Amino acid sequence: MDSHHEKKPHAICIPVPAQGHINPMLKLAKILHSKGFLITFVNTEFNHQRLLRSRGSDALDGIPSFRFESIPDGLPPPENLDATQNVYDICRSIQENCLGPFKTLIAKLSESFSPVTCIVSDLLMGFTIDAGKELGIPAFLLYTGGAGALICYDQYPNLVDNGLMPLKGNLNLDTSSIIG
Repeated sequence: MDSHHEKKPHAICIPVPAQGHINPMLKLAKILHSKGFLITFVNTEFNHQRLLRSRGSDALDGIPSFRFESIPDGLPPPENLDATQNVYDICRSIQENCLGPFKTLIAKLSESFSPVTCIVSDLLMGFTIDAGKELGIPAFLLYTGGAGALICYDQYPNLVDNGLMPLKGNLNLDTSSIIG
């Protein structure tokens, strides 16, 4: 292991396997890298292979301090390798199948590259929090939606507790004045 790597913080960045989540996480990973972090960017095997097919087999070669790795998502390979995965199936499978492979990847990286010092995870990748707690690695969450959506997500339990959600009755909203 390179002693130079041992002195730098090493972040694993792992987005939800969807374009609207991968791009913001990749931008954050690049910012952290520019501030001196070693980065391991983790995709599912399905998305990792899609990236390699679209950009070429050497597309992820480059800077040793910015690595790309993959973990299985637990789903069988689709017939069409370029199709989008079913959102319900991938969300369910990630929560049920990714904790073990993720912990194995952390152990492999810590032994062969550099000790993992933090996990930067998409808010919807809850298994990463469990892995961080179990392994004693701090985990940070990135929410890739807008601030308004995050506030709604955060406040929804309060709305339910106060009987304001879910909405009840016939709303019969007249939108003609809005639509024009």
